[in-house]
Amino acid sequence: MTPAMIGISWSFVKIFAALNFGMGLAAFLSWVERKQSALLQDRIGANRADILGARALGLFHILADPIKLLFKEDFVPPQGQRLWHDLAPALSLGCSALCLAALPFGDAVVLGGKTWSLQPLPMGAGVVFVLAMLSVGVHGVVMAGWSSASAYSLLGGLRGAAQMISYEVAMLSILAGPLFLYGTLDLSEAVQAQARTFWSFFPAWGIFLQPAAFILFLIAGAAETKRAPFDIPEGEAEIVGYFVEYSGMKFAMFMTNDFIETIVLAGLSTALFLGGWHLPGLGRLGLSQPVFALAGVGVFAAKMIAVLWLLMQVRWTLPRLRYDQLLALGWKNLLPLSLANFAATAWIVWWSRAG
Repeated sequence: MTPAMIGISWSFVKIFAALNFGMGLAAFLSWVERKQSALLQDRIGANRADILGARALGLFHILADPIKLLFKEDFVPPQGQRLWHDLAPALSLGCSALCLAALPFGDAVVLGGKTWSLQPLPMGAGVVFVLAMLSVGVHGVVMAGWSSASAYSLLGGLRGAAQMISYEVAMLSILAGPLFLYGTLDLSEAVQAQARTFWSFFPAWGIFLQPAAFILFLIAGAAETKRAPFDIPEGEAEIVGYFVEYSGMKFAMFMTNDFIETIVLAGLSTALFLGGWHLPGLGRLGLSQPVFALAGVGVFAAKMIAVLWLLMQVRWTLPRLRYDQLLALGWKNLLPLSLANFAATAWIVWWSRAG
């Protein structure tokens, strides 16, 4: 094989691994969400699915749920637009899944005298790519509401579009501060920028340099994923959601999309605020470069899981916001605070360089 073919093959392997990691983690999160909510609400949680009498704390529901949904009827409203009805969940899930390929899961590996990047899709503007893909996913939400030929679904789609667009603006303004410090839009370079230390030993992670931006980013990201307490577009209990006319695997694709978006949020938080694959003291273990890089992948995954656990805690702790409160939080609170944080960051950087 030529070097070009080897490089293309390696890219496909990385993308395939990233997608499988994301989909597998999303399936596992569906079980974690049930058991964590049961723990917080003093219930047992999912435990009915079994194999030969073994229930494994309900883990077999990860297999039972897709099998059940696969055999459910694929319902399309009689007056609905079948083409767009089928395309909407694929568009939403495809855009969010593609974001996984931009996450820098680890440092480059040197093998055979060549450098192999562990980022599935290395790019100089990874932050822009992820935000752009998330914004394209908004079309799937609106498309689902419109193609269902239901006034309730359409209202849910419009609510979802307004919510996601509002908080995408907030997310971009929030990231202006840390990205200004890192001086790059490349996620891998942003991780490398956090590898240094300040005050002699303290890691220069974004959470320490930009604590306000980290908190604001988690809030805006949770709203972008449409998860509780921001699940207004899909709160079926008292609000008819945008995918109320969906069933079977298309319904599962929308649910999986929410988990994938949450994983992307955790990955961005890890790369931009938690130092990515870096861990203080890891380089002092004397590991070989390939082993060190693989250990970094584990560190990155562990940090992502910690952020996911935090988001799950928030989901089952706070009540759902009203829609006017939701939009007011984004436009009247997060956006002004993020702009103030960026202004303060720019002034501090200018003052430190001038001094």
